[in-house]
Amino acid sequence: MPLTEVDPGSWDDLLDRLGLTDTYYSGGYLEASAQLANGEPVFLHLKSERGHLVFPCIVRSDPADVVTPYGYGGPVALGADPHAFGEAYAAWCRSRGIVSTFAVFQPLLGNEAVAREAGFHVSRLGPTIAWRLGGRDLFEGMHKHHRRLARRAAQEGYEATVSVQPGDLSEFVGLYEQTMRRAGASSFYLFASSYWKALAARVSLVRVDVRHEGSLGASVLGFGRAPWLHYHLGANSDEGRRAGASQLALLTLARWGQENGFASLHLGGGVGAAEDSLFTFKQRFDPDGAVDCFIGKAVHDPDAYRRLSGTAAVDWKNFFPAYRAAR
Repeated sequence: MPLTEVDPGSWDDLLDRLGLTDTYYSGGYLEASAQLANGEPVFLHLKSERGHLVFPCIVRSDPADVVTPYGYGGPVALGADPHAFGEAYAAWCRSRGIVSTFAVFQPLLGNEAVAREAGFHVSRLGPTIAWRLGGRDLFEGMHKHHRRLARRAAQEGYEATVSVQPGDLSEFVGLYEQTMRRAGASSFYLFASSYWKALAARVSLVRVDVRHEGSLGASVLGFGRAPWLHYHLGANSDEGRRAGASQLALLTLARWGQENGFASLHLGGGVGAAEDSLFTFKQRFDPDGAVDCFIGKAVHDPDAYRRLSGTAAVDWKNFFPAYRAAR
């Protein structure tokens, strides 16, 4: 049972037939993310007597290796045997000259188990927050700190609006870049214009803007198809941050998701999945919503990996693949 590369134009139809609605697996999101990784989007499919397995991934070059899209991904078994995937994936990697694979698995799917059975070295990265939406009073379920700030923003005259499939992201991008620079974020997070254009054109976005007297105090981007809505990126001004505009923006996104039949709003975790101030900020929306996130590593050409890394053995605990670590 070979692993086949699916034509990009047929990928979303295949996912629909298989009932996999998660936007992280969509063709549009993979193609947008490939620009961030400077790689080629590749759509892998395994069909067996027992079912199917899908694995959208990004192939980088010089040397050739595989990563998952920005955020989350990894192989998903829809009835197929993970062991069969392991053998088929190893054969595909040999045919493509792939040295290694690094995957961040989708916490809500729990698909790290598939990769583990397929021979990946799997380890826990850290917690993420899945804000449960069904049948809940979302405001009352938040930590008192967030309730206070969301209430303050509303009392001070901040107003939230929701835009489905916003065509122009320029105002959001401007505030987002200001936010990243203020936070001292890595230059990686200052995405090229091509990423924003691809995101707006190919991904079903939901944008929430929170304004005060016409000025944008906070804005968030989400995406998803039921049952899961995902928080993607957020931004705020100094004034908006102090007034609680970000809390009001995410509460509004969650309420929109609740009204439109989503079961959860996946907020993600801290920087690098650390339990840092960003994680605490997200956890306060649903204090009991933590879901573990896992990563997977695999070496397909040990000789090439050791040669490229300049090491005698694979270090599974530190930066992977070692040959792409900053020198």
